[in-house]
Amino acid sequence: MIAFIPARSGSKRVKNKNIIKIGGHPLIAYTVRYAKKVKSFDKVFCITDSKKYLNLAKKYGADDFILRPKNISGEKSSDIDWIRWAINICKKKNIKLNNFAILRPTNPFRSKNFIERAIKAFKNKSIDSVRGIEKTKIHPGKIWKLKNNIITPILKKYLKGTPWHSCQYAALPTYYSQNASLEICRVSVVKKYGQFSGKKIFGLVSKGYDGFDINYMSDIIEAKEIIRKNKQIKKFLNLK
Repeated sequence: MIAFIPARSGSKRVKNKNIIKIGGHPLIAYTVRYAKKVKSFDKVFCITDSKKYLNLAKKYGADDFILRPKNISGEKSSDIDWIRWAINICKKKNIKLNNFAILRPTNPFRSKNFIERAIKAFKNKSIDSVRGIEKTKIHPGKIWKLKNNIITPILKKYLKGTPWHSCQYAALPTYYSQNASLEICRVSVVKKYGQFSGKKIFGLVSKGYDGFDINYMSDIIEAKEIIRKNKQIKKFLNLK
């Protein structure tokens, strides 16, 4: 199995987010070191359009790879575009690739047990892919569409006659959202369906910091505080 760490440059909300330093190391270092500790990964590739990012990833143990083309590295580029490209590069380089994991560098706090749970689930041949999920913080019953200053709920559902948007969160059905923790996929699924999730997706519910995701400066501040208080994180990843 190959581990892909997608890390395009040009992030908007936090400039150079993937290499911003937390705990004395660039953010991407945490995911690279994590992936290198997983025995099931034959190779760890940073999929990036930046030579600087690639060199940093290699410094922390990632295997060498060519740069991702700019035309599939924009803020609106789809994951499947770079996945197909990376699969094709592996084929050209005669790198054996049947299954792959996507570990996004915006999550620096995955636990050892988390990836072990994911790989165990993926061994079920009837599963097309595994995706990390968590109980959604914002219930879909409380999300609205806005048009001409008028809002309408995206889900027009009721609980004992009361609209979902007016019910307590605890009273509503449980929903889950995907997070940045991981995806594990089959190349055969990409070829069959033209996308990487397939039809039968195993939802791996994250625990603790497994689903932590950095998107805003407030997340960076929180991540730094987590690392400051949890010395074992850097110790586990062999980061001083």
